[in-house]
Amino acid sequence: MPAEEELHAEASLEDSEAGAQGGVEASEGRRRRLSAEDRRKQLVGIGLMMLRTQPIHELSIDAVAAEAGISRGLLFHYFPTKRDFYVEVMSAAGRRLLRVTKPDPDLPADEQLRQMLLSFVAFVTRRRDSYISFVRGAAGGDNFVVEVYAATRAGLTTRVLTLLGQPDATAPASPLRLTVHAWLAYVEDLTIEWSGLPEPDRPTTPDALVTHFITALQALRAL
Repeated sequence: MPAEEELHAEASLEDSEAGAQGGVEASEGRRRRLSAEDRRKQLVGIGLMMLRTQPIHELSIDAVAAEAGISRGLLFHYFPTKRDFYVEVMSAAGRRLLRVTKPDPDLPADEQLRQMLLSFVAFVTRRRDSYISFVRGAAGGDNFVVEVYAATRAGLTTRVLTLLGQPDATAPASPLRLTVHAWLAYVEDLTIEWSGLPEPDRPTTPDALVTHFITALQALRAL
């Protein structure tokens, strides 16, 4: 998918973040009444925006409520506990990653894998701080964050196994599943490091980086 189309697709899908920016106040200073579902989406969207610059455990509930123009107490009307809110924000971040990297199912499997990896590299490059916050939140050891991160990685692993023609190799002890899971960690770490370099200093193009990832996977499968 061309970069322009991928950007458009992501924009159309990120309803939570769009809702967060959608003005809590109506014209003439009067507050716009939101449905419960719209308010929840707005609050999660604000959490996603704040996640761009800070790990989830540093997210301020007071700051989220202030951004939404509501009281802290009202926020807890929609999310019973701070943990419930954090889980929703992290889950939304995980779903967004899976959504944005979903390849075109009409393409051949090898092209789907390349498209998925190109989308992943583009996503991390555009939202590097947010993605690092997502990863660091999991590294911080909070159980709910670890669970969401693990579920997201598992979703990517299953997708790759399917594209490799091995959709049944999902048992925890499956050698191929373990290999793909570890390979995704390599893809993630190298993408984070590569995207952190000034663009002129990056040693490869995104396409060449993805070719490297695919070659690495083939080499690992041959061991």
